[in-house]
Amino acid sequence: MQPIISISNLSKTYATGFKALKGIDLDIRRGEIFALLGPNGAGKTTLISIICGIVTPSGGTVLADGHDIVRDYRAARAKIGLVPQELTTDAFETVIATVTFSRGLFGKPRNAAHIEKVLKDLSLWDKRDSRIMTLSGGMKRRVLIAKALSHEPSILFLDEPTAGVDVELRRDMWNMVRALRETGVTIILTTHYIEEAEEMADRIGVISNGELILVENKAELMRKLGKKELLLHLDHPLTQLPASLAEFDLHLANDGHDLVYVYDTQSERTGITTLLHGLATEGIRFRDLETKQSSLEDIFVSLVKDRP
Repeated sequence: MQPIISISNLSKTYATGFKALKGIDLDIRRGEIFALLGPNGAGKTTLISIICGIVTPSGGTVLADGHDIVRDYRAARAKIGLVPQELTTDAFETVIATVTFSRGLFGKPRNAAHIEKVLKDLSLWDKRDSRIMTLSGGMKRRVLIAKALSHEPSILFLDEPTAGVDVELRRDMWNMVRALRETGVTIILTTHYIEEAEEMADRIGVISNGELILVENKAELMRKLGKKELLLHLDHPLTQLPASLAEFDLHLANDGHDLVYVYDTQSERTGITTLLHGLATEGIRFRDLETKQSSLEDIFVSLVKDRP
C-alpha cells in the first residue's frame, strides 16, 4: 500500500542560516497513528508546517495522498486537517459558525449533518451557539479539532493537542483520536507528553536538531531499547556494594535500603541467577523483589541526551 505521506530529502534553512530540518526521509502509513517526539527546537513544528503548506521548504519533496504540496498545493492541502498549538480562533464568533466557515474555506459544499456530527463527537453540540470567547481552554481546543475535521480530511495533524488541558479532557481526546483512526483517518501528532505517545501511537519517530534519528514501531522500539530493572528490597541497608559484585550493573537506592540491577532483556543470559548467588554468598538478604520495564520516556531521554 502506498504511504499517505511521503517525505524525501526534506530540508529547511531560514534566512538567518539556521538549519531547522536536514534531509528528512519519512513515509507515513495510511490509517496509522504516528507520534513525532523531540525536545523544544528539534524541528517538529517546522516539519508539520511544511507538510501543511504554511512554511516553504528549502529542498526535497512531500507528497500528501499522492499530491505534491508545492506543485499541487490545493489538492494536497484539502487532504489535510491541522490542529495547531496556539488557540487561534475568532473570539467573537460562535462555535458552529466558525466550524462551518472553516469547511467553506476548502471549497466544500454546506453539510449541516457533517458539522453536527463533528460537534457532537467532540461534545460541542450544546455549545454550538456560544461565542468562542466564553469557552474554557479545553473547549477551545476541541473547537480547533472541529475546524480541522470540518472539510473531512484523510490526514490529521495534531501539534501538541493536549497541551494545557486537564487529565480528563486528555483522555477524552485520546478516545476521539482512536475513533478517528477507526474511520480511516491517518493521524500524526507531536507531543511533550511521553505517555501520550506510549498510549496511542502505532509508530514513533524521534527528531533532534533537525534530523530524524529513529523511526520504529512502538512495540519494537520498546523491545529493542527497553531495559529492565530488578529492584531488591533489602532486609538491612547497605552503605556500599561489595567488591565481589562489581561485575554487575548495580546501584543502591532509597538510602541503601534498595538494590537496583539493570539488565538487557535481549541478552541470552540476564545474570539474575548469578547475582542472587553472589548476594547469598555475601550474606545480603532481601525481603521482596520487583521488576520494572523502561518507559518510553527513559528510551527517549537516552536517545537525545548525548547528541550535539
